[in-house]
Amino acid sequence: MAVNKVILIGNVGNDPEIKYIKEDLPVARFRLATNESFKNKSGEKVTNTEWHNIVVWRGLAKVVENYIKKGSKLYIEGKITYRQYEKDGQTRYFTEIMCRDLTMLDGKDSGTSNFDTGAVQNSDKPSMNEVDTDEFEDIDDLPF
Repeated sequence: MAVNKVILIGNVGNDPEIKYIKEDLPVARFRLATNESFKNKSGEKVTNTEWHNIVVWRGLAKVVENYIKKGSKLYIEGKITYRQYEKDGQTRYFTEIMCRDLTMLDGKDSGTSNFDTGAVQNSDKPSMNEVDTDEFEDIDDLPF
């Protein structure tokens, strides 16, 4: 038995980038910041920020397109994936979180979302056979 599950709560670091691989196959990409705070040996509070590359497909990508923007607070469940590709003779490595479930944590009064706060599941995930991975060869040109 094996498990590949990631749970993150954080803030969106950039407005999501939406691409349509096919007419009815949207993919959303954005960065999510998570913070960890602790006191060091001197008793000073230290905060470490980690950045995560999030990928969202299909119906859930449409929700992201319409309601998520920079600064939105999200709860994300998904799986971690690793990719590599060649560019200019160098092997590039990329780590992503493939989002399966998303909950918007912003309150209705926060002004960051017009959508009722709640959970949305990505029930119509594409198989890897449906996705043309050549579309992502220029991934190094993305801002994250």
